[in-house]
Amino acid sequence: MQQLKTYGLPLSGFVVFLLNQILKSQPEFVERFYSNGIYVYISKAMRFVFGWLPFSVGDILYTLAILLVLRWLINSRKRLFKDTKAWGLELLSTLSIAYIAFHVLWAFNYYRQPLHIALDIDNEYTIEELSNVIDYLISEANTAHSRLSKVDSLKIEFPYSKYEILDKVPDGYVQLHKEFPKLNYQPHSIKTSMYSTMLTYMGFSGYLNPFTNEAQVDILIPKFKLPTTGSHEVAHQLGFAAENEANFIGGLAAINNPDPYFQYSGRAFALRHCLYDLFKRDQNLYEAKLETINKGILTNYQEVRDFWMSYQNPLEPAFKTTYDSFLKANNQSKGMESYSYVVALFVNYFQANTQDLNVKN
Repeated sequence: MQQLKTYGLPLSGFVVFLLNQILKSQPEFVERFYSNGIYVYISKAMRFVFGWLPFSVGDILYTLAILLVLRWLINSRKRLFKDTKAWGLELLSTLSIAYIAFHVLWAFNYYRQPLHIALDIDNEYTIEELSNVIDYLISEANTAHSRLSKVDSLKIEFPYSKYEILDKVPDGYVQLHKEFPKLNYQPHSIKTSMYSTMLTYMGFSGYLNPFTNEAQVDILIPKFKLPTTGSHEVAHQLGFAAENEANFIGGLAAINNPDPYFQYSGRAFALRHCLYDLFKRDQNLYEAKLETINKGILTNYQEVRDFWMSYQNPLEPAFKTTYDSFLKANNQSKGMESYSYVVALFVNYFQANTQDLNVKN
């Protein structure tokens, strides 16, 4: 009994680690029984418990956890050398609890089916298809911009506070839910992070707290980015762990939002991803496309670049490298480069769902 108490948690963590290795090769099982089964109830329950609170419970828990770990390290430093085995088992037990909770509460979603399979669309595309979708998105973005500004060279200034923008994020999912019934976002739990300054210096605009299922948004980012960032984090809440898939769903949610400022942000977001991919494939064609975009849209893009440049620091690459390794360890083989998969989703989705998009197949 004493041995079970001593070794139980570390062994449980190892069992979950082995389970992860099995689930990586069983995406259909994960999709059916976890992502569209157990997780639906877990996420709704946590959002019901924590979502109504006006502050981030997850950020407070992280703060307390850091303080408790520091206290434990200070108080146990003598035992590190006197009883190294017991010290190590205590550490492994604590890490095992966090590891098990992380996967059971959310991270098994990393092993679900790729989104293009669920949508029954292709995940490959030609440069001609990309070019045609970009033309469509330029027209849509220009139209959305013109509705909000009489001058095509001016960037769009959002008339809402940042908190009002976050309050409007769920409205896009109300509309998107009609097309994708599994994207039912009730109850809500979108909050600003008390660590926004630190997040910004790390180069991140938000995150999902897997232990409380709260969508955390960096409140410092420009208003132009908040609609898609907030919608992106909601996609994580709904079980889409891959960053590229959350980008796609978040972009669609913003585009489908009844608010015209959200529609503008969502269309510009999808366009920017596709333009970046075109730049890597054909720079001359990329330059030609830029000439047809309202200058105010490009100014909004520059606003975001200037914001991130103002927070650049020597440690940011280290944070990005760490996160890249984390993604690769969690079934995203290309790490942060896997973000480009969102272009395949956008191109094939718009081809399949836009009647006036003239794309040669």
